[in-house]
Amino acid sequence: MDDDFREYVRTRGPALLRTAHQLTGHASDAEDLLQSALFKTYQAWGRVQDRDGYVRRAMVNINISQWRRRKLEEFPSDELPEPSRPHDWSTETDERLDQALALLPERMRAAVLLRYYEDLTEPEVASRLGISVGTVKSTVSRAMAKLRESLGSSPRPPPSPRAGPRRGSCAAASGSRPAPPRSAGR
Repeated sequence: MDDDFREYVRTRGPALLRTAHQLTGHASDAEDLLQSALFKTYQAWGRVQDRDGYVRRAMVNINISQWRRRKLEEFPSDELPEPSRPHDWSTETDERLDQALALLPERMRAAVLLRYYEDLTEPEVASRLGISVGTVKSTVSRAMAKLRESLGSSPRPPPSPRAGPRRGSCAAASGSRPAPPRSAGR
């Protein structure tokens, strides 16, 4: 069992750490979260069927519990914390996306991460989060709209300024003058 668990952590650890980082928004918090989730997973290792799902669900649950506790424990102070070291894999775009994801509410962030970072289907996300498929769809849709807004991108690219109206479109049919009325005898 120990060797099987070690191999699992060695192979899946980096992907799970990325998920934890997206959930927490901080590298050190992500490491702590993953360690706590792996500890819980190790305790249930013999009973676990879907290992990735179990670890991800444990991370989401632990993160929510820590977030609720932290609300009562954190107070403003005069001292600024030390800045965390950025990861080598972070680029400017990754950092902007991380910041935008951090602004999302917990359930939205979890749904987006499970759907797009972990590449789960909507029914799988629903199962992991304990919500309906319809709720997953609407939550992810609203989250993506918020991310687009935060990142300053529109849902569809604006039309090219050189491109005129398409043939057959309302704009092409209307032209600059209204069309003459058709006679009833035709």
